[in-house]
Amino acid sequence: MGTRASGLICLLAAALAVLPSASFAFADCAPDRVVLRGAWGEALFSVEIADDPAERSQGLMFREKMARNAGMLFIYETPQVASFWMKNTLIPLDMIFFDRTGTVVHVHHRAIPGDLTPITGGRDILMVLEINGGLAELFRIAPGDTMRHPAIDQADAAWPC
Repeated sequence: MGTRASGLICLLAAALAVLPSASFAFADCAPDRVVLRGAWGEALFSVEIADDPAERSQGLMFREKMARNAGMLFIYETPQVASFWMKNTLIPLDMIFFDRTGTVVHVHHRAIPGDLTPITGGRDILMVLEINGGLAELFRIAPGDTMRHPAIDQADAAWPC
Protein backbone atom coordinates (compact mmCIF):
# COMPACT_ATOMS: atom_id res chain seq x y z
CA MET A 1 0.00 0.00 0.00
CA GLY A 2 1.36 3.42 -0.93
CA THR A 3 1.94 6.35 1.41
CA ARG A 4 -1.01 8.23 -0.04
CA ALA A 5 -3.41 5.31 0.58
CA SER A 6 -2.18 4.75 4.14
CA GLY A 7 -2.46 8.50 4.81
CA LEU A 8 -6.11 8.45 3.69
CA ILE A 9 -6.82 5.43 5.88
CA CYS A 10 -5.30 7.19 8.92
CA LEU A 11 -7.34 10.32 8.19
CA LEU A 12 -10.54 8.28 7.85
CA ALA A 13 -9.81 6.39 11.09
CA ALA A 14 -9.24 9.67 12.94
CA ALA A 15 -12.50 11.14 11.60
CA LEU A 16 -14.49 8.04 12.62
CA ALA A 17 -12.97 8.10 16.10
CA VAL A 18 -14.34 11.62 16.68
CA LEU A 19 -17.83 11.20 15.19
CA PRO A 20 -19.52 8.77 17.59
CA SER A 21 -18.83 10.78 20.71
CA ALA A 22 -19.78 14.17 19.34
CA SER A 23 -22.23 13.92 16.51
CA PHE A 24 -24.41 10.99 17.59
CA ALA A 25 -24.83 12.32 21.14
CA PHE A 26 -25.94 15.67 19.73
CA ALA A 27 -28.26 14.03 17.20
CA ASP A 28 -29.94 12.03 19.96
CA CYS A 29 -30.54 15.07 22.15
CA ALA A 30 -31.69 18.02 20.07
CA PRO A 31 -34.75 20.26 20.57
CA ASP A 32 -36.33 19.07 17.31
CA ARG A 33 -35.87 15.34 18.08
CA VAL A 34 -37.30 12.87 20.55
CA VAL A 35 -35.70 9.48 21.08
CA LEU A 36 -37.78 6.80 22.81
CA ARG A 37 -36.28 3.67 24.32
CA GLY A 38 -37.84 0.49 25.65
CA ALA A 39 -37.33 -3.27 25.70
CA TRP A 40 -38.39 -3.17 22.03
CA GLY A 41 -35.44 -0.91 21.01
CA GLU A 42 -35.29 2.79 20.12
CA ALA A 43 -37.31 5.13 17.90
CA LEU A 44 -36.41 8.62 16.72
CA PHE A 45 -39.05 11.25 15.91
CA SER A 46 -38.62 14.71 14.40
CA VAL A 47 -40.85 16.97 16.46
CA GLU A 48 -42.39 20.38 16.51
CA ILE A 49 -42.48 21.91 19.98
CA ALA A 50 -45.63 23.28 21.60
CA ASP A 51 -44.44 24.95 24.80
CA ASP A 52 -46.76 27.89 25.28
CA PRO A 53 -50.55 28.07 25.71
CA ALA A 54 -51.25 29.23 22.13
CA GLU A 55 -49.11 26.49 20.55
CA ARG A 56 -50.53 23.82 22.86
CA SER A 57 -54.06 24.97 22.06
CA GLN A 58 -53.45 24.76 18.28
CA GLY A 59 -51.57 21.46 18.40
CA LEU A 60 -51.96 19.40 15.23
CA MET A 61 -55.40 20.73 14.31
CA PHE A 62 -56.29 20.99 10.62
CA ARG A 63 -53.31 18.88 9.46
CA GLU A 64 -54.28 16.43 6.74
CA LYS A 65 -51.16 14.30 7.10
CA MET A 66 -47.92 13.98 9.03
CA ALA A 67 -44.68 12.27 8.07
CA ARG A 68 -44.30 8.80 9.61
CA ASN A 69 -41.37 9.76 11.85
CA ALA A 70 -42.81 13.16 12.84
CA GLY A 71 -44.72 14.35 15.86
CA MET A 72 -45.47 17.19 18.21
CA LEU A 73 -44.03 17.46 21.71
CA PHE A 74 -46.18 19.37 24.19
CA ILE A 75 -44.07 20.73 27.05
CA TYR A 76 -45.57 22.19 30.23
CA GLU A 77 -43.90 24.53 32.69
CA THR A 78 -44.67 22.22 35.63
CA PRO A 79 -46.07 18.70 35.97
CA GLN A 80 -49.87 18.69 35.83
CA VAL A 81 -52.97 16.88 34.60
CA ALA A 82 -52.75 17.22 30.81
CA SER A 83 -56.01 16.80 28.91
CA PHE A 84 -56.49 16.67 25.15
CA TRP A 85 -59.32 16.34 22.68
CA MET A 86 -59.39 15.84 18.94
CA LYS A 87 -61.54 18.82 17.90
CA ASN A 88 -60.49 19.93 14.40
CA THR A 89 -57.83 17.21 14.29
CA LEU A 90 -58.04 15.35 11.00
CA ILE A 91 -55.63 12.45 11.52
CA PRO A 92 -55.66 9.67 14.17
CA LEU A 93 -52.98 10.17 16.80
CA ASP A 94 -51.26 8.23 19.53
CA MET A 95 -50.61 10.31 22.66
CA ILE A 96 -47.70 9.36 24.88
CA PHE A 97 -47.69 10.98 28.33
CA PHE A 98 -44.41 11.50 30.25
CA ASP A 99 -43.53 12.46 33.80
CA ARG A 100 -40.76 14.91 34.76
CA THR A 101 -38.09 12.20 34.29
CA GLY A 102 -39.12 11.47 30.70
CA THR A 103 -40.68 8.13 31.67
CA VAL A 104 -43.85 7.03 29.87
CA VAL A 105 -46.76 6.90 32.31
CA HIS A 106 -49.63 6.38 29.86
CA VAL A 107 -50.20 5.73 26.16
CA HIS A 108 -53.50 6.57 24.47
CA HIS A 109 -53.78 4.66 21.20
CA ARG A 110 -55.47 5.93 18.04
CA ALA A 111 -57.33 9.01 19.23
CA ILE A 112 -60.31 9.49 16.91
CA PRO A 113 -60.27 12.54 14.62
CA GLY A 114 -62.89 15.12 15.62
CA ASP A 115 -63.77 13.39 18.91
CA LEU A 116 -64.50 15.79 21.78
CA THR A 117 -64.01 13.22 24.54
CA PRO A 118 -61.24 14.39 26.92
CA ILE A 119 -58.07 12.28 26.85
CA THR A 120 -55.94 12.49 29.99
CA GLY A 121 -52.74 10.71 30.88
CA GLY A 122 -52.89 10.95 34.65
CA ARG A 123 -51.35 13.33 37.16
CA ASP A 124 -47.90 14.92 37.12
CA ILE A 125 -47.53 14.98 33.32
CA LEU A 126 -44.72 17.23 32.07
CA MET A 127 -44.73 16.31 28.37
CA VAL A 128 -46.97 14.68 25.80
CA LEU A 129 -45.79 13.35 22.45
CA GLU A 130 -48.34 13.04 19.66
CA ILE A 131 -47.40 10.71 16.81
CA ASN A 132 -49.32 9.06 13.99
CA GLY A 133 -52.01 6.69 15.23
CA GLY A 134 -50.87 3.08 15.40
CA LEU A 135 -47.13 3.72 15.78
CA ALA A 136 -47.11 3.33 19.58
CA GLU A 137 -48.61 -0.13 19.17
CA LEU A 138 -46.29 -0.99 16.27
CA PHE A 139 -43.20 -0.05 18.32
CA ARG A 140 -44.75 -1.50 21.53
CA ILE A 141 -44.27 1.80 23.39
CA ALA A 142 -45.55 1.30 26.93
CA PRO A 143 -45.42 2.74 30.46
CA GLY A 144 -41.89 2.52 31.83
CA ASP A 145 -40.23 3.32 28.49
CA THR A 146 -38.05 6.44 28.51
CA MET A 147 -37.53 9.52 26.38
CA ARG A 148 -34.39 11.54 25.72
CA HIS A 149 -34.89 15.27 25.09
CA PRO A 150 -33.04 18.41 26.24
CA ALA A 151 -36.21 19.95 27.75
CA ILE A 152 -36.10 17.35 30.54
CA ASP A 153 -34.16 18.54 33.59
CA GLN A 154 -31.05 16.40 33.11
CA ALA A 155 -30.62 16.00 36.88
CA ASP A 156 -34.02 14.22 36.95
CA ALA A 157 -33.84 12.47 33.57
CA ALA A 158 -34.36 8.72 33.49
CA TRP A 159 -32.29 8.74 30.26
CA PRO A 160 -30.06 11.83 30.27
CA CYS A 161 -28.62 13.48 27.19
